[in-house]
Amino acid sequence: MVAPFTPKPPRTGATRRSAVGLILGAPLIAGCAGSGMQSPFSGGEQPAGPPQQPAAVGSGQVKVGLLLPLSASGNAAVAAQSMRNAAELALAEFQNPNIQLLIKDDNGTPQGAQQGAQQAVDEGAEIILGPLFAQSVPAAAQAARNRGISMIAFSTDSSVAGRGVYLLSFLPESDVNRIVEYAAGTGKRSFAAFLPENAYGNVVEAAFKQAVPRRSGRIAAFEKYGADRSQIGATATTISEALKNADTLLLADDGDALPMAADALVAAGVNLQRLQLLGTGLWDNPRVFANANLRGGLYAAPDPAGFRSFSQRYRAKYSGDPVRTATLAYDGVALVAALARTQGGQRFSPEVLTNPSGFAGIDGLFRFRSDGTNERGLAVMRVGPSGGQIVAGSPKSFGA
Repeated sequence: MVAPFTPKPPRTGATRRSAVGLILGAPLIAGCAGSGMQSPFSGGEQPAGPPQQPAAVGSGQVKVGLLLPLSASGNAAVAAQSMRNAAELALAEFQNPNIQLLIKDDNGTPQGAQQGAQQAVDEGAEIILGPLFAQSVPAAAQAARNRGISMIAFSTDSSVAGRGVYLLSFLPESDVNRIVEYAAGTGKRSFAAFLPENAYGNVVEAAFKQAVPRRSGRIAAFEKYGADRSQIGATATTISEALKNADTLLLADDGDALPMAADALVAAGVNLQRLQLLGTGLWDNPRVFANANLRGGLYAAPDPAGFRSFSQRYRAKYSGDPVRTATLAYDGVALVAALARTQGGQRFSPEVLTNPSGFAGIDGLFRFRSDGTNERGLAVMRVGPSGGQIVAGSPKSFGA
């Protein structure tokens, strides 16, 4: 098995900054059918259960805090346990890692995250991985900043990123940028969007309105529908006339609502076959693949091969399937292990973490921006009856 995050040898004459290069690891990844790319656990506090005892895993000299909602209720605790398993799998697969994981149960609350982060830094953690919930990130970040260390969180809410707080999650902005770029590259110029009126839709809207003019396109139609899905038909009628002037249509919603939006547009007289449908990673869902009105649509997502390989190894060790967000914990641990091995005393500095060459792990290429958000190298997938089919592969490196 290839060791995760093996450093790529630098080119002759490379500077120390470029020599960090691309940290290569296990095969590039994407969501398997039925697993949305955005974490359903990225925001919102969960009722606390009995807290789990802290644990230390590994015997390395470099201590790394890992905050997870292990005692939160319902699906959050299930996700947290799967992410913990993935973190330990990364340690097992990385040859002789010089790190020790300080695993803290943050209870799924900001207070728990603050306490867990404080315990980790008091025990000597040089960097914090987690937490998962958006509302918990600022509380944990305060403890990390007080000690001058960085944090790599798993929330999908880019508003919680910032100085020293980096997000390793799947951000909608990367999806929108990739799919708009691809569509423009095929000659599309008139873009439209039909989006939900919620936090996710707001992020997609902002990214869409920036990406289209950047690719010399124009926005021919734009509309948002409310949370009352019974009213979606009226909103579809409102946008239907303007869609005659568009050649693409971006739809961005979860697997339950997306087919409803497409069906409403068809009922309003829109010929979806004339438009190139575009989507985000949330399209990676069996309900999307089963909807004839969405057939042929294109969406941005990681290449599926990596997640399939990771899932096989995970099942072999834990006799169960990983949650989709488990790869974030794996890649986070593999990344800090690689940096601890190769980057000396500057291993977790902002300069190293924001290296423009980026890194590659289970979920393919990624790099952290100085504002704490990330950019991912994504594939373009086409909706088929049996799942997503690769139309354009993941990039092998980042551009300027």
